[in-house]
Amino acid sequence: QVQVVESGGGSVQPGGSLRLSCSASGSMLSIYLMGWYRQAPGKQRDLVADVTDGRINYADSVNGRFTISRDNAKNTVYLQMNSLKPEDTAVYFCKVGTNWGIFWGQGTQVTVSS
Repeated sequence: QVQVVESGGGSVQPGGSLRLSCSASGSMLSIYLMGWYRQAPGKQRDLVADVTDGRINYADSVNGRFTISRDNAKNTVYLQMNSLKPEDTAVYFCKVGTNWGIFWGQGTQVTVSS
């Protein structure tokens, strides 16, 4: 019913930037939440940032470096990632809350290394 597709991951040096995109599609789709989570090897999947009911929430580890934004007309959410650190290395997943339920993207790899 709902498809969630991420893009924009890649490999960068510390201090570099990336911009992730996530688009959701489906019939009669109403979205109330869009957000980003990440999961490093051997670790739990944790919140990075989300937008719910017009309110934005950031993890302390990324606050001030990452910016989340939504384009409601395109059912798309973005994550601008600046001043990247090696500890930001993870698979980044898009989460979408809809009238049909919660859906996840396939994930996109972000690698930060010297």
